Amino acid sequence: MTASRALVLFDIDGTLLRRAGPHHKEALIEGIRLVTGITTHLNGVPTSGMLDRDLIIQMLRAAGYAEAGANAAMNDIMTACQLAYMSNCAQDLRAALCPGVRELLAELKNRGAVNGVVSGNLAEIGWKKLELAGLRPYFSIGAFAQDGATRARLARIAWERARDAGLIEHSARVALIGDHMNDIEAAKANGFQAIAVASGLTPAEDLARAGPDVLVESLCDLDINRLADAAVA
Repeated sequence: MTASRALVLFDIDGTLLRRAGPHHKEALIEGIRLVTGITTHLNGVPTSGMLDRDLIIQMLRAAGYAEAGANAAMNDIMTACQLAYMSNCAQDLRAALCPGVRELLAELKNRGAVNGVVSGNLAEIGWKKLELAGLRPYFSIGAFAQDGATRARLARIAWERARDAGLIEHSARVALIGDHMNDIEAAKANGFQAIAVASGLTPAEDLARAGPDVLVESLCDLDINRLADAAVA
């Protein structure tokens, strides 16, 4: 297998999928309840751009649960959340695909790029969403909420995994595509090309203020040749 000269990393929620249903949030609530016995909620908690691990901490903090106890129970909670999602997820998420996703992924793969995921979802939840949306075969690697404390760290880990697996050259050009300012900041922190898409909850003007290299309204509007500087030869 020849190592690729290009790695393109994607966020999931708001970038690849939109309106994927309440199942993810319900799984976080149920996982917390199963481990701690506490009923929590996400009312008033901003979820866009967040890591599931941080959401769990915020939910427990709002319920008066000590942060030290939350951290001690975190691995068990994350496992329970993922199992809860598997047992009560949507049957099909193909209708939740954002415009242009499948076409872009197919073209990138045809051009020899490696596609990866950088997501705030817990790993089994993220991969299951992609499976249900019919996107799993397009992706070779991923980094998720339990892998690091920040999205920038997740992006770095995804690149390292692709490199260590021999999927990409050490000097491969990398782009990160996302719908939140945190995705733009993560790309910049790692020296990756930052591509912002206004298909999520963040308005295009807010994304523009974060200074992405490329900003589009949807992935239908992304000229794949604009990835040339950082991703596709």
